[in-house]
Amino acid sequence: MKPDPTPEIPADALVARYLIGAGMQILARNWRCRYGEISLIAQDAGTTVFVYIRTRTRPPFQVPPEAVSFTKQQRLRRLSLLWLAEQEGPWWRVRFDVAAVILEPGCEPEVQYFRAAF
Repeated sequence: MKPDPTPEIPADALVARYLIGAGMQILARNWRCRYGEISLIAQDAGTTVFVYIRTRTRPPFQVPPEAVSFTKQQRLRRLSLLWLAEQEGPWWRVRFDVAAVILEPGCEPEVQYFRAAF
């Protein structure tokens, strides 16, 4: 079996590239505190965007926003407040998005993006 000629790119790097291509600015990647981690934090036209990233294989899989349980949503909201408290601001608008990186053998990874997922 031949090794894959292209190195595996981390999901957060693929999504960051996607967001930059969509005109967003990346503020933080893999921000961690003792309570957890936020994969990506971006700026989109005055809105601070917290991005939850899921990696999926095809098929079958849940639609990514449906795969984020209420408990995970609450955890991301709490983590976002901690991140915002560390910043100089002002931070008036926030949004929670979900990105799915779809992996299929023999194909390039695909990014599916869901704005204001929860």
